[in-house]
Amino acid sequence: MSVTTSRTERARSAPPQRSSGSRTSVALSLGLALIVVMAAIYIFVPQLLPADVPTRLQDGVTLALSVLIESLPFVALGVVLSILVQVWLPAGVLERWMPRRAWARRAVLSLLGMIVPVCECGNVPFARGLLMRGFSVSETMTFLIAAPIVNPIVIITTHQAFGFSDGILVARLLGGYAVANLIGWLYSRHPAPDALLTDRFRATCEIVVHERGGRGRRSLAQFLVELRAVMPALVIGSALAGAVQVLVPRNALLAIGSNPVLSIVAMMVLAIVVSICSNIDAFFALSFASTFTPGSLVAFLVTGPLVDVKMIALLRTTFTTRALVGIVTTVLLFAFALGAVVNLLA
Repeated sequence: MSVTTSRTERARSAPPQRSSGSRTSVALSLGLALIVVMAAIYIFVPQLLPADVPTRLQDGVTLALSVLIESLPFVALGVVLSILVQVWLPAGVLERWMPRRAWARRAVLSLLGMIVPVCECGNVPFARGLLMRGFSVSETMTFLIAAPIVNPIVIITTHQAFGFSDGILVARLLGGYAVANLIGWLYSRHPAPDALLTDRFRATCEIVVHERGGRGRRSLAQFLVELRAVMPALVIGSALAGAVQVLVPRNALLAIGSNPVLSIVAMMVLAIVVSICSNIDAFFALSFASTFTPGSLVAFLVTGPLVDVKMIALLRTTFTTRALVGIVTTVLLFAFALGAVVNLLA
């Protein structure tokens, strides 16, 4: 019995869940309601707000929209690649090139990002396609964590920003590859891997697997299913990123930039908050190079693509909260240790 079939049977036997369309409507309604409430307060009772709130509100909206607009093309590309893998790629073609040993399969999948040059937003729908195709949860996690860092666009932009100075580029690439395989190995030992997936994703597997008709119809069905799954998360994640950026004082972060330990923590927090696409985050980090330690920059460049607020919201469409806590904790501990080592060696 295939992994995909097993997930489908789980979805069929699971208790009835609220439909994906209903959840999408609720999520979007909450976001719109929040915007309406804030706008109403600003228009009708502005005295309830501090004097600088209109400016900060405008900055927050601008930042949220920039994150959303920056992410949309990569999400669309990821959905298209997911459809190519799930619907158009003949059975066994991708699997035939994979090693038989589990650790070797994970090692190869963690390098798949070299030929799938999309940022973290597009990797989520692509990884969902791998899961639907029958790849294990741990194998898919390995690809998902590595691909935002181990891809040619990120390598080029990081080199353009830092070159080989202080080992930042090498530490980022090796760190991203290592933490991906570490997470893949940890979750390969989970006694019930499918329990790491949300009921909603298992229901999505059932919809896609049982969709009738030709490849064109199945492609359209999966395109709509994937967009309904990831778009609300992307909108909410972008809104959170914009809100947090205007609430967290940058001056407090800059004041501790020279401390070899606190600078790492500060840049990791900043990476989670700003939610910049991994294809261009190196140039953002470059603006802190004169103030922060090399290790803190490496920690920023490893943490951001994997567990920023936007990425966490997208991952939640597929993985349970408990699985996400494990992923985030592992990434943060690894990034801190990597940053500390770089500071000692630099």
